[in-house]
Amino acid sequence: MLLCSVKYFLNDMNKNDVLENLREIKQMMEKSSRFQAISGVSIIIVGIYACIASAVACYLIGGADWLPFLPENDQILRLNTPARIRWAVVLAAGLFLLSFFTVTAMAYAKAKRHQLRFEVDKRLWQMIFNFLLPLGVGAVLCIALIIQGHYGLTSSVMLLFYGLALVNCQHYTYPSLRFLGYGEILLGIIDCFSIHHALLFWFLGFGVLHILFGILYTLKYDRKK
Repeated sequence: MLLCSVKYFLNDMNKNDVLENLREIKQMMEKSSRFQAISGVSIIIVGIYACIASAVACYLIGGADWLPFLPENDQILRLNTPARIRWAVVLAAGLFLLSFFTVTAMAYAKAKRHQLRFEVDKRLWQMIFNFLLPLGVGAVLCIALIIQGHYGLTSSVMLLFYGLALVNCQHYTYPSLRFLGYGEILLGIIDCFSIHHALLFWFLGFGVLHILFGILYTLKYDRKK
């Protein structure tokens, strides 16, 4: 009876060891298949860029998007919209390029510092493709809306498709990135039904939300390195 109990105990221990080893192997495989070099500080910096860009865009458009509806502001905005909107689009494109360069440069620095993989391999291309596909579709839609003179929903489209891009590429990096995407989508939906506050939601989504998420991301992931 005693021998049977010992044998059962040893078998149970072996099973637990095997399961623990399998869990460790699974975690190692998951880590190796994810791009881990994204820096939380770069996310914060992108948010700061967006805050500055929002202030510049507010100046270009005339500030009417930040204020409650006023007839005189609406008249000023209507008379000057085409030229100012074009400058705002150029500003948004410049912000994207600057943000992309910042995230890439800081990811490379983090990879070198913590000896993480930073290779242009199939995994990285999959992440880039899954991120740029929704973002590119949203950009085309924004351009079409601007060409046709429908400016009101451009900020909503940017927030919605950017959020979808973040959710879409979460499988190739840290899964918590999807929460930033959910926040962008939620703000985009609210913005769809809000009138004359487009820049405010743009500021909250691309600026404040990035900064808050970047701080949490840094505390959760970067501090562990």
